[in-house]
Amino acid sequence: MKKIKEVLVVEGRSDTARLRQVLGDVDTIETNGSAIDHRTLALIKQAQQLRGVIVITDPDFNGQKIRQKIMAAVPQAKQAFIRRQDGIPAKSHGSLGVEHASAKAIISALQNVWTPKQAQAASSISQTQLVNLGLLGAANSQQLRALVGDILHIGYVNAKQLLRRLNMFAISQQQLETAVKQAKEELYGS
Repeated sequence: MKKIKEVLVVEGRSDTARLRQVLGDVDTIETNGSAIDHRTLALIKQAQQLRGVIVITDPDFNGQKIRQKIMAAVPQAKQAFIRRQDGIPAKSHGSLGVEHASAKAIISALQNVWTPKQAQAASSISQTQLVNLGLLGAANSQQLRALVGDILHIGYVNAKQLLRRLNMFAISQQQLETAVKQAKEELYGS
């Protein structure tokens, strides 16, 4: 993988250590958990202006909370997502985290970075479309959303977050339908 020019925003020292182990010399900003202070947000804003940033947080509730705070302050920050199953620790104790991800999972996340689009795509996705595709309101919607999130590399999401991310990253109806078809094939073996 080529050297990453952007600054990677992570949760803590263990994440930085793992990324450096996999990627070599990379620059990171550590949020030190979900209580991001104003200085850290200012540093992320400055890094975005100078080099760009990629947010790569843990695939859990706190990681999502941190990502939302950063997106509110730096809406143009790029997003990389580690799949939930790739962030599980080898030992039974511990929480989901970037520090537990394999080299392959980290590289895949960074090769599938999303950049938020400032203007909504002309063909934005609606809640009705999510219902029609089985991503909302069906018995297996949660499983289907999890697979679609993995296929599109947008992370594990609930229905509301899925709709927001699909539109934020200007994912087309066709891209979504293709991902849903692939997810259904994985689920049902069609």
